Amino acid sequence: MAPSGRISQSAFDGSRLRVILLLDLYEGAQQQFLDAYELMCKQVASVPGHISDQLCQSIENPSQWLITSEWESAPPFLAWVNSEEHVETVKPMHSCVRDTRSMRYSILRETGPAQSASRAGAPTGMQVAARVGDGVARHALTFTVKPGSESKVAEILAGYQSPRAQVDETTRLRRTSLFMHGNRVVRAVEVEGDLLVALRHVARQPEVRAVEEAINPYLEQDRDLTDPESARVFFTRAALPAVQHVVSSRPTPADLRRHALYYPAKEGCGMELARLLADQDRAASDDPDSPVYGSTVFQRDDIVVRLIDITGELDLDPVASLGLKDTRKAAELELLLDGAAIGVEGSLKTERNINRLLSHADMLPVTDRSADS
Repeated sequence: MAPSGRISQSAFDGSRLRVILLLDLYEGAQQQFLDAYELMCKQVASVPGHISDQLCQSIENPSQWLITSEWESAPPFLAWVNSEEHVETVKPMHSCVRDTRSMRYSILRETGPAQSASRAGAPTGMQVAARVGDGVARHALTFTVKPGSESKVAEILAGYQSPRAQVDETTRLRRTSLFMHGNRVVRAVEVEGDLLVALRHVARQPEVRAVEEAINPYLEQDRDLTDPESARVFFTRAALPAVQHVVSSRPTPADLRRHALYYPAKEGCGMELARLLADQDRAASDDPDSPVYGSTVFQRDDIVVRLIDITGELDLDPVASLGLKDTRKAAELELLLDGAAIGVEGSLKTERNINRLLSHADMLPVTDRSADS
């Protein structure tokens, strides 16, 4: 499938995925790391969608290592890397590694023997066209707070002082949007430049650390941000990756409003639900009458969040606002959505239930701050 130039992020282009993990080891930890890597290899070899991996050591600095892996496509990798199984699998590596950096790439072109594209039964699908973006990376975190603490947590999160937007010469915080749905918090960030550099910059800011410490007593999952292992596990579990970002090709409207919609999926259906919404938003980007100008779909396990920039009120076109083209797609959504978890049970073919779903899915805006505001 050739992606539209309006799609700057996508896990659904059907191409193979190359994952690159750069590691800096502690001195003397090489053998411990190799043992942990061998254990990880045995476990990941049986993961659906995994094709191969390589372990490389720098010829210039023996503490620097590189792990590359190839996957049939992005969805199976994302399902694996965001799973509890993955969290447990990589734990033995933590005490060996001083620093890591993970990068994921769709395979766009490939040279070499023809058989290399089909080794080990791998599909030959590749991304046909390069995506054209705006130089902005998008990511989100999600976590839950103790029931009954929602209003206090919202007050704390809304009252923080924004950190300096300019991180370095090439990295800048563009926008932070924070929403709540019941006791679930979702924080979405937009970064111009290096996402990892920006996230580390934010984490070091005193005003941000103060807010994080203030909400610690209310979190359902305990964490200690002064303990690197505790912080690593918390943020690994809280990661909510963007699986697609798309914008319309028409001129940017002046009256855009940002909303976040929460779609809890039935067990095991999160990726398919995210794919359904991504497909619909991609189609909507070609529709000049669609009120949705831009959309980012985030997904982890059975949690799907859709961040949209929309013209007009959300309820003027409930079907389009929900990311659906027509009632036929509503029927598909019904099969994937955990209606009981969001308080909307019954057929989504009725106007009443569509309106109820929109109302129940719409998340409470806590704060939305851009670098220019």
